[in-house]
Amino acid sequence: MPTALVTGASAGLGQAFARRLAAEGHDLVLVARDEPRLGTLADRLRSRHGIGVEVLVADITDDVQLATVEKRVASEDHPVDLLVNNAGIGTSEAFWDVETDTLQRQLDLNVTAVLRLTHAAVPRMRARGRGDVLNVSSVSGFFTVSGSTYSASKAYVTAFSEGLSSSLAGSGVRVMALCPGLTRTEFQERAGLTIRSVPKALWLDADTVVHESLADLRAGKAMSIPSLPYKALVALGRLVPRALQRLIVTRTAPGRT
Repeated sequence: MPTALVTGASAGLGQAFARRLAAEGHDLVLVARDEPRLGTLADRLRSRHGIGVEVLVADITDDVQLATVEKRVASEDHPVDLLVNNAGIGTSEAFWDVETDTLQRQLDLNVTAVLRLTHAAVPRMRARGRGDVLNVSSVSGFFTVSGSTYSASKAYVTAFSEGLSSSLAGSGVRVMALCPGLTRTEFQERAGLTIRSVPKALWLDADTVVHESLADLRAGKAMSIPSLPYKALVALGRLVPRALQRLIVTRTAPGRT
């Protein structure tokens, strides 16, 4: 059986990836901080699908705990065939109102963990001539969002994944950035975001995002943007000059009249 390692697996997109990959017959390595939720998920997936599930309780913003996950990713005893770098956090406050420790933790999780786990996986995958890395980014990474360190971190993930995908062409190793729009998960609540004005058509279902992203990965795409409305939004955004993007964002930001 192939083995998939999923970070941030206890909820949201990470849990949706775990359910889908288990149903496809993957053995799983589930990584998150929430041990009770991971344990419950692991038991359910083992029972339902008859697969092997390892639980790695780890805060991958911590160097020591991240090193433990890196070691598992790089293991040749039970190789990881698919790495899903899903864990990530956002913030709702203005940049100047956020503590630097919080901003550093966001950078460590959204960027550093993605970089280090991908680096642990790719050399072994290249040596085997096969393997996949799916890095969860965001549509927001395509736009100049006022004061958003989250968008900046996701812009890095997208650019990093696309560049690495090009470098690995012909190696049998695929790397893809998944760039979803607003998805119904716990992410908004954890980030302290209140979003009421977005049309229902722009809200995505986590299982649908996972389905589309895995299809795109297996089709060899370097980037996946689930749903036609978000594909159109990104295409349109690429035609709008950065200066105009900044003007629009500034004039529509909360707190302005």
